[in-house]
Amino acid sequence: LREKGRTNLRKGNIGFVFQSFNLIDELTVYENIELPLLYLRMSGSDRKKKVESVMERMKITHRRNHFPQQLSGGQQQRVAIARALANDPAIIVADEPTGRLDSSTADTIMQIFENLSRQGKTILMVSHDMSLFERFSRVVWLADGRLTDEPQFRTRGDSHGAH
Repeated sequence: LREKGRTNLRKGNIGFVFQSFNLIDELTVYENIELPLLYLRMSGSDRKKKVESVMERMKITHRRNHFPQQLSGGQQQRVAIARALANDPAIIVADEPTGRLDSSTADTIMQIFENLSRQGKTILMVSHDMSLFERFSRVVWLADGRLTDEPQFRTRGDSHGAH
């Protein structure tokens, strides 16, 4: 696809959750979640319904008028997930979604991803914590750009394959 086609594919079908949250400091929780819907040129009333619904789902409605710096790390990650879910994507790409969180908050975030998976969402997650994947019914591993059934680890200096 050309750049415009790739952009349209991403904004309509893929939700992104970043390790560093990537929330916009000058926007409220509501506005951060609404942002991808603006790019889709969704009507104001439809945007409002979707934002309200996903805030309720992520249990952050009470924080709607707060700014990112007024939130805990777990709340910021919930906003990031809500923003990723706002356009109801088929695929969610999550880069180390629990990397900056304490273990209790990380478990809550993983429960959210587990529920999304059960609802039929495809979750493409990158993590160094292999225990996070134990809760999913189907896990596909990538090693050197190829699909595999087992996680494979390289030892330092190994250039001939995974161990």
